[in-house]
Amino acid sequence: MTTYTLHLPRDARPGDPAALDEAEIVKDGFSWGAFFFTVLWFFFHRLWLAGLIVLVALAAFNAGLNLIGVNPFAGFVAEVLLSVLIGLEANSLRRWTYERRGRPLADVVIASSKDEAEAKAFARWLQRPAPSRIPVSSPVSSPLSSAIRPSRGVEPVIGLFPDAERPR
Repeated sequence: MTTYTLHLPRDARPGDPAALDEAEIVKDGFSWGAFFFTVLWFFFHRLWLAGLIVLVALAAFNAGLNLIGVNPFAGFVAEVLLSVLIGLEANSLRRWTYERRGRPLADVVIASSKDEAEAKAFARWLQRPAPSRIPVSSPVSSPLSSAIRPSRGVEPVIGLFPDAERPR
């Protein structure tokens, strides 16, 4: 099973089917397309900034290998390892680009294929109720404020325990 992430526009409301027209599903794992086609894969997915960064990194890496006079076989192995790194991080760069463009992470789905992940994510999105607003007249009378406000005085906690030790 593979993990997939759903990216929707920032202003999308839960349960709104119109938001799913602009949905993007991204696999969380190795990208064979990015491994074999590197920069072309980034440009195909319209990841212009990430593609340019990868292009500059590849050019600088090859120039560095030529500058220090690395054995051709060792240079080939180094380039394959760099391509493996790009394949591992390509989908993370894709998620970063979507976040930067105003399409934050909306859901995470575990599925065996992209089609199954899309069906699960869309079904979960459509089943979510619209968020309701809780009217708050004053911060003291709010039901949420009593949960946030500490019940006793503020005491510093030292160590890894979540609560300070109660006095005996």
